[in-house]
Amino acid sequence: MRIVLAVGRRKAAIARATIRDGKGRVVINNRSIEAHEPELARLRIMEPLVLAPEIAKKVDIEVKVSGGGFMGQADAARTAIARGLIEWSGDAKLRELFKQHDWTLIKSDVRFKEPKKPGGPGARAKFQKSYR
Repeated sequence: MRIVLAVGRRKAAIARATIRDGKGRVVINNRSIEAHEPELARLRIMEPLVLAPEIAKKVDIEVKVSGGGFMGQADAARTAIARGLIEWSGDAKLRELFKQHDWTLIKSDVRFKEPKKPGGPGARAKFQKSYR
């Protein structure tokens, strides 16, 4: 029995996927993928499974996601799943398929929210000055 561990990141979210031989079950934070809400996040997570259905039917995937918001978690989970499927299959064609579909399936998106600074309401904006 082969076990593959893969990690995906997006903003503050980190996903750790465990892929092992099985029957095609996908579990995210101890809940089935069918029960994952909202639907947009569920569809985003299922992208690598839809692109590689023959491999997805042969493995069980368990994902633990923490940190960030629900879409950041979804993007982190899909990256972890895609990386794990590539490593589990050892197929270079699958990597190219994921790469052509969306590069962030393989490579984690490193963009992060810029921290707020003093003197304004956000990272770049400053409070208005009045000279009267």
